Amino acid sequence: MSISNELLRRIVEGALLASSGPLSEDRLLDLIEEGERPEKSVLREVLAEIEQSCGDRGFELKQVASGWRFQVPADLAPWVNRLWEEKPQKYSRAVLETLAIIAYRQPITRGDIEEIRGVAVSSHIVKTLSERDWIKVVGHRDVPGKPALFATTRAFLDYFNLKSLDDLPTLSEIRDIDSLNQALDLGEGMAGVAAQETAEEVAEERAEETAEETAEEAQIATEGEAAADEVSEDAALHDEAAAEETERMLAELQAGSQEIPVTTIEREVPEQAPQQPEPELEAGSQPAEEPEAQDQEPAALESADFEDDAGAKPEADTI
Repeated sequence: MSISNELLRRIVEGALLASSGPLSEDRLLDLIEEGERPEKSVLREVLAEIEQSCGDRGFELKQVASGWRFQVPADLAPWVNRLWEEKPQKYSRAVLETLAIIAYRQPITRGDIEEIRGVAVSSHIVKTLSERDWIKVVGHRDVPGKPALFATTRAFLDYFNLKSLDDLPTLSEIRDIDSLNQALDLGEGMAGVAAQETAEEVAEERAEETAEETAEEAQIATEGEAAADEVSEDAALHDEAAAEETERMLAELQAGSQEIPVTTIEREVPEQAPQQPEPELEAGSQPAEEPEAQDQEPAALESADFEDDAGAKPEADTI
């Protein structure tokens, strides 16, 4: 047995208010248990009733590409936007033209966009649209170079309150650019517009490149400062560790050192015999003469005898 329409309505309203994004019909039905789950046609009737009841209120129920959601009506935007101090980002004419060409001619390559616009499409435009998740690459054309094919996303449809690409205004509803320029009293033709857009794109690219280079230089400087600080900290830690090690070694030396006793070696000097005083001589006496040495060296005598025996010739016997 399915739940009542009144309870289903309250469940749908609570779920849409609590959700951060649109909810599809299948997702809403998944919130109800299978035995009590109503038919999808019943759910659509409840959604239609809620949409009708919001006609005179400060919010409305809107169906977009991703599902159903509550949102603020467009006529209340000037007052509600004051809740946010930051102003919404403004996009250049070149960005909006590129997005419109992709939306109406998708899938389309970058070269086709340049051929239609008559000017080059900068990488900054493609990057901006990709970052907003308004376009994506859906494939590559089978030609030399394999250029990428761009198409819009569901986020693009949700942002512009579209359920599908069929809700886009027809080309006949879009006024001619030259007539629009006259209505706005811009006073410039297509050539002037193209030149101005090209200059704006170049200026945006240069500004982006300058910002990126500045950010890279700042990052390199920050990394250099961090490396220098790290080296200084390592040097300080090394010096501190060396000082602690020196103090520890000095403490160990002081604790383990002992006084070395100095031994005095006294040399024994032999005592000298006392000198006897010389006898005094009487008057008129002479000191005794020392006897001459009578001993002669025996070696000298033996040498003389040897010469007499060996060198002397025998005398002839006299008859």
